Amino acid sequence: MPRAVVLLSGGLDSTTTFAVAKADGFEVYALSVDYGQRHRIELDRAAEIARTLGATDHRTVRLDLRAIGGSALTADVAVPKNRSDGEMGKGVPITYVPARNTILLGLALGYAEVVGAFDLFIGANILDYSGYPDCRPEFLAAFEALANLATKAGVEGAGRFCVHAPLLKMTKAEIIREGVRLGAEYARTLSCYDPDSTGRACGHCDSCQLRKKGFSEAGVADPTVYV
Repeated sequence: MPRAVVLLSGGLDSTTTFAVAKADGFEVYALSVDYGQRHRIELDRAAEIARTLGATDHRTVRLDLRAIGGSALTADVAVPKNRSDGEMGKGVPITYVPARNTILLGLALGYAEVVGAFDLFIGANILDYSGYPDCRPEFLAAFEALANLATKAGVEGAGRFCVHAPLLKMTKAEIIREGVRLGAEYARTLSCYDPDSTGRACGHCDSCQLRKKGFSEAGVADPTVYV
């Protein structure tokens, strides 16, 4: 089986991406990153999901993006709540973490070189996302080109790195239906940006609202525990 590194946050999208990679015949090496996010309880969920979906290996890399800040997820800044669809569709929100996907894919690339994988999976999405510039296909294509220029494996011709974003053009409802078909257990996932200490979702941040809408439109019962 070919090997793949899947970025696994513990959320709905990354869990579905993991399930897609497995269904596509990859041996999955899951990578989670503890970057100082306020919702770091998601990492506990990621560990559960990696075990349940059968990761060959699951590693968590720790780095502290709070040292940089600049985001409601890594600084003492309030997470926006109860925004309308129009508000969520405008600009880049304060929950954007500067350069996060560049950093995460960079770590995934390093891990891939170590385990002999050439396929990187990320749960990026351009339809039901909250305006993040590092979820766009242009960014993913640019990173793929960089991966093949910046690595020993790429330069020596051992293989060609490919960045997969299987959910890129799917609505949240389509993502949920696909995950259900592939056996993803969404009750284990956490999408909330501002959960309480027990892991209950706030129900009002952008991510919670998009998740609720997705389950409703998919016609699937939402297993999320909300405050």
